[in-house]
Amino acid sequence: MKLAAARKSLLPLPSLPKSGSIAGVRHLSGKLDVTHTPLPPPTTTSAAVTEIVSVLKTTDHNDWNSNSKLVEFLHTPPSPTSLLKITRQLGSTEKGLHFLEFFKTNSSGLSANPSSLSFTFQAILEQAMRDEQEADVPSKLFELFCFAKEGKIPLSINAATLLIRCFGRAKMLEESVSVYKELDPDSRNTNVVNLLLDCLLRGGNIDRGFEVLDEMLKRDSGVPPNKSTMDIVLSALWKRIWVERRMSVEEICELLVRFFEHGVFLDDVWFTKLITKFCRSGKCDKAWDLLHDMLRLGGGVEASSYNALLSGLGRERDFQRMNLLMNEMKEKEVKPNVVTFGILINHLCKCYRVDEALQVFEKMGGSEPDGVLVKPDRVLYNTLIDGLCKVGKQEEGFKLMEKMRMETGYEPNTVTYNCLIDGFCKAGEIETSLELFDQMKKNGVVPNVITLNILLNGMCKLGRVSSSMGLFTEMQEKGLKGNAITYTILITSFCSVNNIDRAMTLFNEMTENGCSPDAKLYYSLILGLCQARRMDDASCIASKAKEAGFGLDVICYNALIGGLCRKNKIDEVYQTLKDMEESGIKPDRYTYNTLISYFSEQGQFTTVRRVMKRMKDDGYLPNVVTYGALIRAYCLAGNLDEAMKIFQNMSSATNVPPNTVVYNILIDTLCKSDKVEDAISLLDEMKDKGVRPNTKTYNALFKGLRERNWVEKAFEIMDQMTENACNPDYITMEILTQWLPTIGETEKLRSFVEGYEVSTSTA
Repeated sequence: MKLAAARKSLLPLPSLPKSGSIAGVRHLSGKLDVTHTPLPPPTTTSAAVTEIVSVLKTTDHNDWNSNSKLVEFLHTPPSPTSLLKITRQLGSTEKGLHFLEFFKTNSSGLSANPSSLSFTFQAILEQAMRDEQEADVPSKLFELFCFAKEGKIPLSINAATLLIRCFGRAKMLEESVSVYKELDPDSRNTNVVNLLLDCLLRGGNIDRGFEVLDEMLKRDSGVPPNKSTMDIVLSALWKRIWVERRMSVEEICELLVRFFEHGVFLDDVWFTKLITKFCRSGKCDKAWDLLHDMLRLGGGVEASSYNALLSGLGRERDFQRMNLLMNEMKEKEVKPNVVTFGILINHLCKCYRVDEALQVFEKMGGSEPDGVLVKPDRVLYNTLIDGLCKVGKQEEGFKLMEKMRMETGYEPNTVTYNCLIDGFCKAGEIETSLELFDQMKKNGVVPNVITLNILLNGMCKLGRVSSSMGLFTEMQEKGLKGNAITYTILITSFCSVNNIDRAMTLFNEMTENGCSPDAKLYYSLILGLCQARRMDDASCIASKAKEAGFGLDVICYNALIGGLCRKNKIDEVYQTLKDMEESGIKPDRYTYNTLISYFSEQGQFTTVRRVMKRMKDDGYLPNVVTYGALIRAYCLAGNLDEAMKIFQNMSSATNVPPNTVVYNILIDTLCKSDKVEDAISLLDEMKDKGVRPNTKTYNALFKGLRERNWVEKAFEIMDQMTENACNPDYITMEILTQWLPTIGETEKLRSFVEGYEVSTSTA
């Protein structure tokens, strides 16, 4: 609402006569000419006030001038307080305005002092607030304010407060400022300035608000800030009332220091909130400086504020300053509480500095020279027990639990048992964990889903997947339902042992029970299904993952592409590559090697060359897997010369040394092509280059030598195999037993086999 709106009257208001201006009033400040200062008016009794109010109510306002009692009342100047009481009891704004006009018209210059007018007008404002509908109050009060301004009626401090508060709530910020400006500068105090500041900040006029605040914070300010000023500013800041003026942590600290310089300090609640916020924003240094600025300028700091800073320093693992702060607390005689010690112990345990945490714990008993007698609570015991378990000292953690029970009377709770069960599970002592689980239930401590997940994870990691499923079923029957983590543990474990059917059953059960799978679960299931070559199911789960908002990573895409290649679904391979590109996931070396391997096996070497070019363009140089796929493909295609050419190129030009797999492919192909001598040369080359042959290498050679019936060389290879401690497998034994006994070399075979554990692995 603009000031010009004052001309629009919502209620007929009597205008003040020009000839009857208030004597001695120079402006709305309410100051009187020193030559016309009236004597203090006599006090009007309550009975007299009641009588005057009665006359005013029962007499028409046009007849007030002829009423002897009223004339006599005004002849002896009434006190401002009496006028306030009378006006308050008239019952309507209109009657109050008539009384104000009557008083001004019939009072002598000496009696019509500004305070009398101010108090009368204040009562009129109060009545207007009662008379009007809530929505109309701001408009009505602004109309009255303009009336007073035109009539040069000074505002009392209470009237100004009432107006500013009302206008502020109505977001009439300019009007609030106008009221403040019309108030006598000598009447302005910190409280009314606080009210204006609050209106401006809440109303979003931040620049004007900070102008007011800057005036208050000046060293020689006539209206210095107080605790309420600080609360107003911090509340607005905390609630983010303004958007266009975002204050940095540095600016906030500078502002608070200005308050400190006026002796206005943060209380414990605000200080703790600010330090916590600064520390969580990565501004521990500023929180540290602010605390010490407040101490330097005379403020006091409670333990909770120190605790907030300790927590922030702990997250940054700044134990040096944490110790300094603890020493400062001792110097300032700020007694640390159990929370203080809990913070220190918690962060030491998180950094695996459990021995130091135990030293701090001992100081709490007051037995140490610099100790403090603080009784540890159950939370602190649990923190320390968890810390001990995380560094493999679960036995000490168990003893500490017993100490807690015996010395403090605290019974272990679910958290206590969870810490210990987790510690023993991670140490592989699953039986001890199950014993603790039974003890927990016997003692009436109810296990929760975290307990269940810890046990399931521990059992699955030891390969006890079936047992873990039994425990899960048992706990479900007792009313303990699993969460997403529970199902993730079980589904991942069943995928790892290739029990995909059970994994899919659990996945369906999970979704039916309202548990939302996370990305990890989707990825595990996709990989398991791809490994089991259930590509339709894998693609279905991939679609569900995308619908749930989880984009596939390059590992999942590679698994899908590899599985589709094995199924020879080339169209779906291309579609997956397209989806991959649209999702912003770039193929990696594994992707390219999978494609090169597939197209090589299909004999599509032109496509292979295009893929290799794209691979190099994307910054991935072919590695031993790439060359191995090409060599294998050329060997399968009967193009041994091209395979050997790639092999020679590997060794010389590309600086990619061939591995055992590559040598095995070539040795096997050479032997099948009756080029045993070349194969033996490659075996010698392997020895020279430090590439260790394996059972497959020797099996390929034995097959080739058997075809040639080259027994002496076979004996040399057998001796070499023995020398390299390479155990024969069932294929080795099958080749040799079908060959050597038929040529009378049974003893040699027995000597070769003696002392070996014959492997049945084909790997």
